[in-house]
Amino acid sequence: MTHGASLINTVAAALGLALIFGFVAARLRLPALVGYLLAGVIIGPFTPGFVADADIAAQLAEIGVMLLMFGVGLHFSIDDLLAVRKIAVPGALVQILAATLMGGALAYFWEWSLGAALVFGLALSVASTVVLLRALESLGLLDTYVGRIAVGWLVVEDLAMVLVLVLLPPLAEVLLDRPGAGGVGADVWRTLGVTLLQVGAFVALMLVVGRRLFPWLLWQVTRTGSRELFTLCVVAAGVSIAFASAALFGVSFALGAFFAGMVLRESEFSHRAAQESLPLRDAFAVLFFVSVGMLFDPWVLVERPLQVLAVVLVIVVGKSIAAATLVLLFRYPLSVALTVSASLAQIGEFSFILAGLGASLGLLPVEGRNLVLAGALISIATNPLWFAMIAPLQRWLLANSALARKFESSVDPMAELPMTTDARYLSRQVVLVGYGRVGRRIAAALRQNDVPFVVADRNRELVESLRADGLAAVWGDAAEPSVLVQAHIARARVLAIATADAIDARQMMATARALNPDIEIVVRGNSEEQARLLTQEEATVFLGEQELAQSMARDVVRRTSVPAHS
Repeated sequence: MTHGASLINTVAAALGLALIFGFVAARLRLPALVGYLLAGVIIGPFTPGFVADADIAAQLAEIGVMLLMFGVGLHFSIDDLLAVRKIAVPGALVQILAATLMGGALAYFWEWSLGAALVFGLALSVASTVVLLRALESLGLLDTYVGRIAVGWLVVEDLAMVLVLVLLPPLAEVLLDRPGAGGVGADVWRTLGVTLLQVGAFVALMLVVGRRLFPWLLWQVTRTGSRELFTLCVVAAGVSIAFASAALFGVSFALGAFFAGMVLRESEFSHRAAQESLPLRDAFAVLFFVSVGMLFDPWVLVERPLQVLAVVLVIVVGKSIAAATLVLLFRYPLSVALTVSASLAQIGEFSFILAGLGASLGLLPVEGRNLVLAGALISIATNPLWFAMIAPLQRWLLANSALARKFESSVDPMAELPMTTDARYLSRQVVLVGYGRVGRRIAAALRQNDVPFVVADRNRELVESLRADGLAAVWGDAAEPSVLVQAHIARARVLAIATADAIDARQMMATARALNPDIEIVVRGNSEEQARLLTQEEATVFLGEQELAQSMARDVVRRTSVPAHS
């Protein structure tokens, strides 16, 4: 079979079977990705019948990872990343350490070597960014604050794994106790220094040069008026930058594509770029899940069921508890803790790469790689279930656990206005929910007109910053009545809901009207259907496309009413 035919056969079999089994899974009310994984198992080398080309499938999956990460970068600004750094950086690092210790303890119990325990634990510690993105997109959480925390958390994990993959080969000499490894310590530190310099140079180049160059390039292509060239520019930029970052700076393809998307977000055409690349991203994402299924040997479930169960428990239970505990210790609500823990209850692409490298270096036994793959497949397939359990589990914990209620109701200085707050912010003020791009503009207009307002936002670091600037702000989810109470909604004049994720807008409105029947409510709508429902609640709703059309129409009418120059 020629290489070209192998490529065609692999793509045809992967997409065809993924469609069939994905459809069956959806009809059975299971996530479609379960069908994609099963399709991969069927065309993999461990089951009879047709066997697809694993190398080609892996490369196609890598393209899918790049395109998905590029798409996330188009929705995820640098400011979003910096806004969650105080929880994402320490949280990810401590969670990696906790999961590595749990996985290493299992390997020690199975009498594996120290090197095997280290690689195995690290492989179980890092979640799949692709799986997380699919879950957040399907639930509409990608652009929410908790979604940004989860994505930022995984970006930090990916950066940590880049360092691990670079440092593991020189460390293998020490872990295997090979002759001539006496000077490896210096090699490790030198390699670490070079890697940090490379990653730092890449990030600096993207932030300084990329933020100016790539939006300009996209504008030049847009001026041609060719839709094909625009789509080609978007895809070429994502894939080329990802490749260059790996070749020149040692950064992973996925991370390079993510930063490429973030710098292209500075362009006014970023939304169009995301829409144009969406079908291609979806197709290659399917190939990613199929390629994961191809790596799985079903016989490991028969030969080592207890070991597989132990691995799944570490991934799904151990990591989740560690992550939830960390988020709660940072004094975030229980809902945020549960969402982040569900996001991390799986492993994926970096785990496969790390397990493969560990096996090639002689550190990880073959059974270790099979267990990692089994854990990945099962955790990916069950991950949508954990997201579905967030709401009922939260209700159960609050009803039956005094500790959960203590965390939920713990007094935080940012959750209530200081006693020194000026009285003008406590009566006839505007309560502004959300301080994103829309909220900032509303706040600027209110300040310009000397209208007092109180900000309510779920970003704790943002609330700290606002208070440092002398603004009145409270931290928390405004869907919780206590948050609006702390913002003195009972005596407010207007409630302005400016969050992009106005899922809980009706709950906020109900709380506001119960405490202040005469309050006026202004809401940001995300769709015509949502706007219609919110209008029935006697609120003034502003829909982005509608307001844009009205503003343009007024301007067009104004221009046509002015006599043309002779």
